[in-house]
Amino acid sequence: MQTIKTTSALRAAIRQWRSDGLSIAFVPTMGNLHAGHISLVETARQQADKVVVSIFVNPTQFGLNEDFDSYPRTEREDQEKLIASNADLLFLPAVQEMYPQTSKTGISVASLSTILCGESRPGHFDGVAVVVCKLLNMVQPDLLLLGEKDFQQLAVIRQMVADLNIPVEIKGIATVREADGLAMSSRNAYLSETERQLAPMLFQAISTVRDEILAGAADFETLVVRQSQRLQQAGFVVDYFQVRRSADLMPASATDQSLVVLIAARLGKTRLIDNVHFCR
Repeated sequence: MQTIKTTSALRAAIRQWRSDGLSIAFVPTMGNLHAGHISLVETARQQADKVVVSIFVNPTQFGLNEDFDSYPRTEREDQEKLIASNADLLFLPAVQEMYPQTSKTGISVASLSTILCGESRPGHFDGVAVVVCKLLNMVQPDLLLLGEKDFQQLAVIRQMVADLNIPVEIKGIATVREADGLAMSSRNAYLSETERQLAPMLFQAISTVRDEILAGAADFETLVVRQSQRLQQAGFVVDYFQVRRSADLMPASATDQSLVVLIAARLGKTRLIDNVHFCR
């Protein structure tokens, strides 16, 4: 596996692959890789000739008092995992390489970026959109693989790619979970032992709402309020708990068929997100 830190070296490698007629899949990450990330790499390996993975903790998607400085950085371990999963190239840029000068251009996906996580993390998805757009311009992949755990992020990037006519296919990959149902996340490492025991309640709550809807329940608000109260009693601080349309994340009605149940909640100092999407 090549490890490349500059855009010029990355583009040289991509040019060579293109001249050889090879297809390219891309997995963008912020590092601290876990089995969820590796599942993206393994899927990419099956669907393209070459696999590029980026590791970049993007400062523009972190707000004030968020965990940019303390976000886990495990470069050596990540490289070992990527070698084991047969990635072809790791792009490992510094902040100065990604943002060599003060940016004057922004990207904001209207409505999708300001709801749900966007309400409590203003500007977050603008930062995500900019860095993903930059990375797509650098890598120019045929296929972009993203995890469905960040369902809103996936929706934002899909909309951005469509609006800006970026020639890449996007594939969402199912959330990888621990044995007890907790969605794998780099931020799970922040949980205390007691909090880690409670954390699977998040998945249990959204799964219960899904099951009740599939059983015929139509009063979505009552369903989520009931589960929110249960979580709050256990010590969670619920940011949002919503049933939305899968296609555009707008509020769901009783007649909508393709739905997603989304939640964000704090447990101690850790903010956790999760979702389940389904058709009825």
